[in-house]
Amino acid sequence: MIALNREQISFLPRFYRLSAIAILSNMMVPLAGLCDTAFLGHLEDIQPLAGVILASILFDYLYRVLKFLRNSTNAMTAQAVGEADEPGIILAILRSSMIALAIALTILVLQYPIQKLGFWLLSGTPIIETEGIAYFSARVYGAPAVLLNFVVLGWLLGKEKNGVVLLISLLANGSNAWFDYLTVYRWGWGSAGAGWATAWSQYLALLVGAIAIIGAIDRASLRLALQQAWDLPALKAAISLKFDILVRFLALITAYSLFTNCSATLGTDLLAENGLLLQIALLSQFTIQGIGMTTQTLIGNFKGQKAFNPMLPLLVVAIINALAIALCFAGSTLLFPETIFGWLTNHGEISQEISHYTVWLLPLLSFTAIAFMLEGYFIGLKESAILRNSALTAFTVFLPLLLGAWYFHSVSLLWSALIAYMAMLIFALAKEVLPTHQGLMQG
Repeated sequence: MIALNREQISFLPRFYRLSAIAILSNMMVPLAGLCDTAFLGHLEDIQPLAGVILASILFDYLYRVLKFLRNSTNAMTAQAVGEADEPGIILAILRSSMIALAIALTILVLQYPIQKLGFWLLSGTPIIETEGIAYFSARVYGAPAVLLNFVVLGWLLGKEKNGVVLLISLLANGSNAWFDYLTVYRWGWGSAGAGWATAWSQYLALLVGAIAIIGAIDRASLRLALQQAWDLPALKAAISLKFDILVRFLALITAYSLFTNCSATLGTDLLAENGLLLQIALLSQFTIQGIGMTTQTLIGNFKGQKAFNPMLPLLVVAIINALAIALCFAGSTLLFPETIFGWLTNHGEISQEISHYTVWLLPLLSFTAIAFMLEGYFIGLKESAILRNSALTAFTVFLPLLLGAWYFHSVSLLWSALIAYMAMLIFALAKEVLPTHQGLMQG
């Protein structure tokens, strides 16, 4: 058992200060998504809402998967800060930005085949597919801004500039809500309007982030960093770190995407109900990811300083706080399902039926909170291979249950598959914690 004495938990004021800002910042992203859902959910026709939910599967791959850019940049920056390596701090954002731009340009060039392949693989009626394609075709043009914003936010969090991160998030997502109002409600652009609103807001966020970075970079260190930016061994190491974290994100988003796609095969109403439940799950996840990002930052900083004693106590504190937040989200949906989901849609048959499934959020959100904190620990250490292998291991229990849900048309098996994924992820990560920590102490 870990003894949390006063010396080991001296990080607590710093932890809560950074977590509070990171949580508020992270919540802005799903709140903007909930705003999209609320505008579309109150249209007379439910097809645009279902289309956007379906199209979001593609953006889970294109955007949420690529959040490895944020996490890896955060870990690289935090360790460089701990080592007081100013050129290394700048190299973290330079190399990450190069990779982000290359990926974004590839997405734009290949957007048509991505769209065709994506909707060929997904399940939905022709009307729903048409609405989904309209949303995709608009939102995809925000790809360069989205990926560069991941890098910018990861770098600012690594430097513990959380106040700037919050300002950027508030501006970007506040503008997203305003653009949603204009495009969906005032101009009647439907699902395409929601896509354009999100893309425009991301470019506004990038502009503000660029101004913040220019003001934070030392010119002499920048010149030195530019000379080292193309160092091939270092660039290869950065790509390797990002690739392993990419596999983690890809496995997780694939699980959620297959869940949503299987929901679509069970009917439009069930797709809408599960989509709304996942909106709450995502809101919880983005909130606890604020604690996860703080864990990454502090673990990376401790490793750079070779201060190993606070690491395990930090992990324990992070898990306790993340679990408390997850239980609040799950409990609110259990106690007030019609009120909460009534905010998201005025289709009474959807908000009433959804109360039968809210109980699944309790284990899902709880397991997700623990798993995300364990992942934050290993990302901060840059032990990305453990992250990659654990995510792939978790997938081996998810797929059989998912196939059973599809074959038997079972909603219970469908939710059990997602919960089993998180449970196995916890097991695979937890068994590596003590050996990894002992290796750090001995090294």
